[in-house]
Amino acid sequence: MSKRLNMKTYTNVFDLGNLNEALKEAAEVKANPFKWEKLGHNKTLLMVFFNNSLRTRLSTQKAGMNLGMNTIVLDVNAGAWKLETERGVIMDGDKSEHLLEAIPVMAQYADIIGVRSFARFESKKFDYQETILNQFIKYSGKPVFSMESATVHPLQAFADLITIEQYKETKRPKVVLTWAPHPKTLPQAVPNSFADFMNEADVDFVITHPHGYELDPQFVRGAKVEYDQRKAFEGADFIYAKNWSAFADEHYGQILSKDMSWTVDTEHMSWTNNAYFMHCLPVLHPQLR
Repeated sequence: MSKRLNMKTYTNVFDLGNLNEALKEAAEVKANPFKWEKLGHNKTLLMVFFNNSLRTRLSTQKAGMNLGMNTIVLDVNAGAWKLETERGVIMDGDKSEHLLEAIPVMAQYADIIGVRSFARFESKKFDYQETILNQFIKYSGKPVFSMESATVHPLQAFADLITIEQYKETKRPKVVLTWAPHPKTLPQAVPNSFADFMNEADVDFVITHPHGYELDPQFVRGAKVEYDQRKAFEGADFIYAKNWSAFADEHYGQILSKDMSWTVDTEHMSWTNNAYFMHCLPVLHPQLR
């Protein structure tokens, strides 16, 4: 774990260094979560939420506590002033403070900062430049990690890889990321990071989705993209279902299809190699009993 103590940011798989070593360390932490409780003694974790969270919030806060850290949770727009995030604007609206003035204040009380700030879909450039997350990285002077930002969710993706490592029954399992329908516009952060991690892991990775839902090439890299969902599912050991909106410039943030035939159900899973089904949650059930 000592090598990762020098990390200044955590936004992608490459920030972890050697992935196999990181997985071994994660297994150790999972088996003995309080072994490193002195590591964070007299240190403070600040978790800044611009958007809602349930699992990421609870798991990250508990992780900090297990490491012996004090944890502070700041809900922007709920327990703090509304923050202006745009540069060069006249602040005569409902924003009481600018983010660039607030970040140094936050940093005074923290040794490490986690930021959750979703894509806004108002500007692809604003989102994919990770404007808010990078302002924390640039102006806080403290290590910063993403708790799901506009384009990535590395905590989720690493947890997913840990799960695959735990449950895989073959040395190199086939893992399929499949698009699934959703009534609302959702960001690409989770599928981006899932692809980012799977491409560096020892798995046979396939992405399947309808035409028009292609992800950013920097995350897809060398992964196989299959537009026939049934063909993609054949022989799969893990199925990871997630919705995302369009990435391409002319349709960025749009819902191009609500094709319910892409919903993963019992029939879809019968096409696989008795695969495990994975989902980052929350999931919309057609009917919850």
